Amino acid sequence: MKIDLTQLVTESRNHASQEIDILSTIEMLKIINDEDKKVALAVEQTLPAIAQAVDAIAAAFKNGGRLIYIGAGTSGRLGILDASECPPTYGSAPEQVVGLIAGGHQAILKAIENAEDNTEMGAEDLKEIHFSDRDVLVGIAASGRTPYVLGAMAYARAVNAIVACVSCNPDSPMVAVADIAITPVVGAEVVTGSSRMKAGTAQKLVLNMLTTGAMIRIGKVYGNLMVDVEATNAKLVERQKQIVMQATECDREQAEIALIASKGHCKTAIVMILTGVDVVTATALLQQNKGYIRSAITKNG
Repeated sequence: MKIDLTQLVTESRNHASQEIDILSTIEMLKIINDEDKKVALAVEQTLPAIAQAVDAIAAAFKNGGRLIYIGAGTSGRLGILDASECPPTYGSAPEQVVGLIAGGHQAILKAIENAEDNTEMGAEDLKEIHFSDRDVLVGIAASGRTPYVLGAMAYARAVNAIVACVSCNPDSPMVAVADIAITPVVGAEVVTGSSRMKAGTAQKLVLNMLTTGAMIRIGKVYGNLMVDVEATNAKLVERQKQIVMQATECDREQAEIALIASKGHCKTAIVMILTGVDVVTATALLQQNKGYIRSAITKNG
């Protein structure tokens, strides 16, 4: 299979770093830092497309659907990282956001030869998790041409699911397939072709926005507080108390009492304190208002 990389922005040579190997360490790092500064600005240009994707993902969540990330190499690992952070941060079900990588679980730690070139396996991996039209697929690849990802995107289109992509080359094959194309063009890498650098950083920023934005839209954030956080360690137990205190302006003792009564459920504790109701009523209010604290408080008033 002949591959032409000459037209890919991510494979071009960066003039600013052509003599980076003979610079002092501090000069070398300044070049890397200067290039990294361009990443957030590139992502800013894609905010309308990111907003589209966030709304589509939130709608899927409300309909019982899932967000599925799929990628190869660095891109696949970034999807898995973002997916794995959602349950502890937002109390979401592990299956609500899923990351798939070419080559399977072992590819998370070690590159699997030729895995990204297998178009059919992208579709097969989606079939394995019973991907359906209720789900949203986000294909991730800096190049925008990874066969494994393109195979998955084609399958998702075939079952009438919404398909988005995150890539760093304009007018790529993935852009042509996607319903929503998120394309932060970050330019040439400091080390030519090392797309784990600026391209990877751009992808990480975008994925952060996709899940954070969708979780906010479905009521898992109150103000700027992660009110569905699970207390799975000592730090998070303390964070829950701080969240309840910040949300209600109550003292520590009140927060602890409410959290004990609600069995460590921040939302319920917050509604209890803000409305003065008991745990049963607070639980019912949240259920009636689909977990949105503001609506639960308003309806109670």
